[in-house]
Amino acid sequence: MAEAETRAPRADATRNRDQLLAVATRLVISADAEPSMRAIAREAGVGIATLYRHFPTRESLVDAIYHDQVARLTTGARELLDELPPAAAMRRWMDLFGDWIAAKNGMLATLLAMIESGELAHARTRAELLGAITMILDAGGAAGDLRADVTAEDVAASLIGIFTVAPRPKQEAKARRLLNLLMDGLRHTAQSGQPGN
Repeated sequence: MAEAETRAPRADATRNRDQLLAVATRLVISADAEPSMRAIAREAGVGIATLYRHFPTRESLVDAIYHDQVARLTTGARELLDELPPAAAMRRWMDLFGDWIAAKNGMLATLLAMIESGELAHARTRAELLGAITMILDAGGAAGDLRADVTAEDVAASLIGIFTVAPRPKQEAKARRLLNLLMDGLRHTAQSGQPGN
């Protein structure tokens, strides 16, 4: 009984942390400016003290959001490949990448300060994301439904370009159209990789 009682607060704490992280992510994606810590706590239905207990500073919250989104992208690649053909997995993964970009944009000022101070290892994140893209491209090449002459860097640069000119969620329809055009270019056809194509 005593053991169960000591475990219960941990479960509640984990639930509170997950809820705070989900709400904070949703707010940074949809807000025009970085939401205040108080607004995040209010939206999550917890007191400000609970928020600060889990995330003592804005930087610690931004770091948690950032790494949670990166983890979703890396594990998401594997999970999507387990469920879908590689081309369909790539298209769905692009939407996850768009969510990550939108979250980054919603906390850009804090992220830039963290990168400048060395609190955030940007190079490691880039390697993880390129690894996720490579995983899907390799599966698509083996299955014959994605071009073999495309690199992860090509895809990442294209995605950054798309979400720069069509940021989500404000230009969702335009982003979707551009992503579908990109996918058309990534699909393997009999002509793929030949000069002029």
